[in-house]
Amino acid sequence: MNHTRQRKKSTCGSEDLQQRKALKDANISFKANKFLVMHHTHILTLILIGVFVSLYFFFLSSEEQMLRASAVVSHRSGLTTGLASAHSAQRIIKSNKPFLVYGTAWKKERTAEFVNQAVHAGFRFIDTACQPRHYNETGVGEGWSSAASELNIPREEFYLQTKFTPFSGQDPNNIPYNPESPLEEQVRTSLTVSLTNLKTDYLDCLVLHSPLNTMEETMQVWRVMESFVDEGKVHRIGLSNSNYLQFSTLYEMARIKPSVAQNRFHAETGFDTKLRHFCRDNGIWYQSFWTLTANRVALGHNPEIQKMAEAHGLTPQTLMFAFLMSTGYITPLSGTTSKQHMAEDVAIMERIQGGEVFFHTMGEMRQFSTFLGMPEL
Repeated sequence: MNHTRQRKKSTCGSEDLQQRKALKDANISFKANKFLVMHHTHILTLILIGVFVSLYFFFLSSEEQMLRASAVVSHRSGLTTGLASAHSAQRIIKSNKPFLVYGTAWKKERTAEFVNQAVHAGFRFIDTACQPRHYNETGVGEGWSSAASELNIPREEFYLQTKFTPFSGQDPNNIPYNPESPLEEQVRTSLTVSLTNLKTDYLDCLVLHSPLNTMEETMQVWRVMESFVDEGKVHRIGLSNSNYLQFSTLYEMARIKPSVAQNRFHAETGFDTKLRHFCRDNGIWYQSFWTLTANRVALGHNPEIQKMAEAHGLTPQTLMFAFLMSTGYITPLSGTTSKQHMAEDVAIMERIQGGEVFFHTMGEMRQFSTFLGMPEL
């Protein structure tokens, strides 16, 4: 009887060992299968990532090739419907490619006509001011909006920039705000007028037209401009007609730093070397105006500049724009009223945006700057 029990116990022990072995084998098999599934999943994930990355760069490369081809076709055929008209202002900004701004000063009653033509030519960046003395801001609003309607271009594809002009820069008989009101109120009224004139509910940039009599007053205005950015009414703010000390002091004191410096670009100020370098080092657009007029002697009478321009199929004036855009931080304003010059200006912008290089070395850049009389790039 004890022997029988011992056999049964031995049999049970043997069966238990077999069950444990089977469970162990099943567990090992499960872990192996789980490892294989995870391994295959990782491989599949890597393959999918590789495919998506390859497709991304393929389409990116294809788009860039199409853009370059568009610029070449536009240049060769004389058309102006290439890169500048195919891209929105915001896309150009995000791509960090150079561009031109259409300036609207001194166009008076023909402002709307010229702005409309500029948009049709391919300009998407437009500068003006709430200063009836030199600008017709209402005409700018009529010009860009009519062209946008005709071309079916939405507002967000434009960059609209205007200025608050202090009382000292206004025509005393035609001021867009009450000069007796507090300074902060003058700035707010000016913005309201600008938004109405330009037919928009926001500005891409608001520029202080010039520093005021004291730094305290200048910062009073700047604080109000900063509040516009906080409220979403303005996307960027900047300062015009300032020297290095004024601009750099404001920069240090500002909560929202200036994105734009806009100045005359000529020999009498040494071409703003110190201020330009400050802008370059701090990622600020240096916008040059009076660019061609102030340098007409060098552009019109230097045979070396003429030779360089002809080698690229350009005029000295468009070569000047190419030179400035090639610096990577100078954005020229073009205020031409000629359809032909608008087309030429947009064409050089398109060629540069398409990847064409006009100055291959720093030596060539310095040579051109020497012809202009610039002390430093």
